[in-house]
Amino acid sequence: MRNGFWKGHGLGNDYVVVDPRELDFRLSRRAVRALCDRHRGVGADGVLALLGSRRADFGVRIYNPDGSEAEKSGNGLRIFARFLHDTGHTRRLRFRVETRGGVVEVALTRDRRGEASRARVEMGRASFRASALHFTLRGGELVDRPIRVGTRRLRFTGVSVGNPHCVLFRAGRPWTLRELREIGPRLESHAKFPRRTNVQLARALGPHHVELLVWERGAGETQASGSSACAVVAAGVRLGLLRSPVRARMPGGSLVVELSDDYDVTLEGPVDAIAEGRLARAFVRQLSAAR
Repeated sequence: MRNGFWKGHGLGNDYVVVDPRELDFRLSRRAVRALCDRHRGVGADGVLALLGSRRADFGVRIYNPDGSEAEKSGNGLRIFARFLHDTGHTRRLRFRVETRGGVVEVALTRDRRGEASRARVEMGRASFRASALHFTLRGGELVDRPIRVGTRRLRFTGVSVGNPHCVLFRAGRPWTLRELREIGPRLESHAKFPRRTNVQLARALGPHHVELLVWERGAGETQASGSSACAVVAAGVRLGLLRSPVRARMPGGSLVVELSDDYDVTLEGPVDAIAEGRLARAFVRQLSAAR
């Protein structure tokens, strides 16, 4: 379908999927922002663009709603996998996808209606090294390190699962959305993260259960994030707060994260289809003019 799109969500974290070869406009920053606009566009937490790949069965570019690119997205990959299956790009339930953050393997599961409504993603190996997060500190690992945010003195663990994460754990009372909206944007653009970072406020509820709030780089507050859940579990295990497997609960719902002894991370959770259609010609002309 010329100028067609497909839309899905994972626990309320929604993406629009397109095939750039079928578009009459370029996916510029402004075009991505226009597509993601919830009042004047299709509305989404990001855009997934289908690509070819020499290293995997499919390739994908992941765009944040501000037009910047993400290296990897756990929810985005589950949505992309269902898109491929629902639209006939593949009939297989297991395949490999190349992202900017590396090649991952995805496995879909059909439900009783025959719909591929659940997906498992092998996200790769978590790293705590400063260099993997492009942190300004040279060498070493970012485990339980101090950081200042305004008047707050906090402690964080930095985790890369192909994209960067700044995880803050605390015991006792839950984190609030007010705290997320205060701390999230300041840490995302903190001087020590020159390429910005995703931010998670986490609390262990037991060795196999964690709750978290998510501030995504380039997107802000989101209902859920697969890579964030992976980063929080990896950080929690490293800090001795969690043990695999872990149910990660976010405002949008829960995901199951498994971690090997070598910190290889696997993510599993639901994925839902929302809509498919064609962009209006007037909107396409608007997007064509976006440079």
